[in-house]
Amino acid sequence: MSLNNIPNIKHLDSQNFFLIAGPCVVESEEICFEIAEKVKAITDKLCIPYIFKASYRKANRSRLDSFTGIGDNKGLEIIQKIGKHFNIPTVTDIHTNEEAALAAKYVDILQIPAFLCRQTELLVAAAETGKHVNIKKGQFLSAESMKFAVDKVRESGNSNIMLTERGTFLGYQDLVVDYRGIPEMKKNNVPVIMDITHSLQQPNQTSGVTGGRPELIGTIAKAAIAVGADGIFLETHPNPSVAKSDGANMLHLDHLEKLMMDLIKIRKAINS
Repeated sequence: MSLNNIPNIKHLDSQNFFLIAGPCVVESEEICFEIAEKVKAITDKLCIPYIFKASYRKANRSRLDSFTGIGDNKGLEIIQKIGKHFNIPTVTDIHTNEEAALAAKYVDILQIPAFLCRQTELLVAAAETGKHVNIKKGQFLSAESMKFAVDKVRESGNSNIMLTERGTFLGYQDLVVDYRGIPEMKKNNVPVIMDITHSLQQPNQTSGVTGGRPELIGTIAKAAIAVGADGIFLETHPNPSVAKSDGANMLHLDHLEKLMMDLIKIRKAINS
């Protein structure tokens, strides 16, 4: 279970958790660069391994008029530019087999969205790129069942796998995190990540706009580190109220450093 072969990842000798963070979707080059610059400065200061995240396109939107992106190639080029400019690894979502080969030209890690984690052909296509593959656990699946997603990627010749917990459906409009799933998924000998942002979603709202509980970001993150999560995934923005996707459950960029400092204290305590 190693992150050593992720290109340009730093601070692995710090024994800290790693952080996957950025905007939900590429809104503009300016916003992405602003976020990446600030997060990199914080993670360098605190010696946290950092991976920049942004979706180049959002495929799973509730309404037809929801913002999905600024264009596939343009979005991917911005993510690639950030990786090169800041010398950091990058990750983005893919949704179809064809997207795997396309996105692999621009990023270091391919992310499988939770609602697609059982799509065999998509997992195989991602595996065959040779890139790291981060598989999000479906809201409808047990932690134990993610073994089969891992097997699909491994049996396709790729052992560079991560798993991400992002909550489980509790009724139609809420999610709950079962923290037993983190040590369970670690049995697959892969890094296990806690997706703070999407665990706090309140989906299926009558407005067609997903709600959220951002006041609980610290609670979810601290508990995840306490039970042994290897990484933290969160979406952040300098002004979540105007973010074009998932603003309701984003962390304000100004609050990131304090949260990271709190999580480092917990990590040190459980490892002492």
